[in-house]
Amino acid sequence: MKKWLLVALMLLPSLAFAEDVLDTGDTAWMMMSAALVLLMTPAGLALFYAGMTRSKNVLNTYAMVLMAFTVAFIVWIIAGYSIAFGTAEGGMNSVIGGFSNMFLSGINWNDLSGSYPTYVFIVFQGTFAAITVAIASGSVIERLKFSTWLVFVAIWVLVVYAPITHMVWGGGFLFDEGALDFAGGTVVHMNGGLAGLVLAYLVGKRTGYPKIAMKPMSVMLTALGAALLWFGWYGFNGGSAFGANAIAGLAYLTTTLATAVAALTWVLIEWMVYKKPTLLGAASGVVAGLVAITPAAGFVDVTGAIIIGALGSAIAFWGVAGLKKKLGYDDSLDAFGIHFLAGLWGAIATGIFALNDKDLLWDSPLKDAGDRMGQIIVQVESVVVVGLFTLIGTVIVYYIASALTGGGRVSEEVESAGLDEAVHGEKLLNL
Repeated sequence: MKKWLLVALMLLPSLAFAEDVLDTGDTAWMMMSAALVLLMTPAGLALFYAGMTRSKNVLNTYAMVLMAFTVAFIVWIIAGYSIAFGTAEGGMNSVIGGFSNMFLSGINWNDLSGSYPTYVFIVFQGTFAAITVAIASGSVIERLKFSTWLVFVAIWVLVVYAPITHMVWGGGFLFDEGALDFAGGTVVHMNGGLAGLVLAYLVGKRTGYPKIAMKPMSVMLTALGAALLWFGWYGFNGGSAFGANAIAGLAYLTTTLATAVAALTWVLIEWMVYKKPTLLGAASGVVAGLVAITPAAGFVDVTGAIIIGALGSAIAFWGVAGLKKKLGYDDSLDAFGIHFLAGLWGAIATGIFALNDKDLLWDSPLKDAGDRMGQIIVQVESVVVVGLFTLIGTVIVYYIASALTGGGRVSEEVESAGLDEAVHGEKLLNL
């Protein structure tokens, strides 16, 4: 299928074509996929993060993830969708979409995106925007002001997430060059993980870090969150096939296999290094595997899934246990180590292991000319561009949000008392 037609059918749904016919099976699958991805944020990611924080900050941690979803989705409808999937005038369309679809203007309730309603596509993509920015919260919990966070979320989705989405998925220059990202290795995980690291440096370390032990409130909650993330990820990856079809089935298989391999890999490494296999390690391996396979899920076979899952887990483990200690940054819940590093590996590995199958790939060096090295180069270009854009954009957005809220960090008194009671007037247990 020609590139312009793929964009028109899947990524520019506001353009109605006579040949688009509603398929109830695809519609049901895409609605369910959107619901599964929604579950990943205010349930899966929120529990995963909340369990790893200290008890005096657990409600604040959950609230940051929950409210990230609500704010992100609202601004997605206002302007994010238009920036990501609209059409700008002139050369700007290579970086951002237009503003003609703000507040979903020009899109009717019965418009179709291929074989399912455009409104379903909008909701599905909105859940991606929400979880991406929510990932970043894990790096700065226990010391970022709640008001600063809400302002940051609103601006960041529009200034950083939406343009990157357009560049990779919405008809921008990385899409035109053939960068492959099936469900969000660059757009979601590299983006959110690097934003978290940038915030961690800008906000500063938690008081007492790393001398004071900061033990997880509940490993069981974190494990439950990982399980919910794994469940929801079937919508994340399977839904990115944009229909109830064989590619969705492939994504189901590779997602499950890579995640299982990654969880086992993390536990085995941990067992060898620390002599104890932990549940926290197993949960971390699950998420690392999910992240690593995301950009490749609909492009690779079983062999590719196994290698991507195993190495993705090993790289994430090194990021959490090695790189973090060496560089000394305080990434509270390891958003960078797990999401950015595993996502970076997955994005490049997609070029290495993607099947040269014209029924699976969209237009790219590998599909058009069988150019494997050319595909790898494009993948590297995509991670460099996304990394630089996220780095610069996140710095700018943080300083704006900080200025608008009178500084981004809570006071020493609030940090010492815990954000649950000091900010929200609540605590986990009222005994």
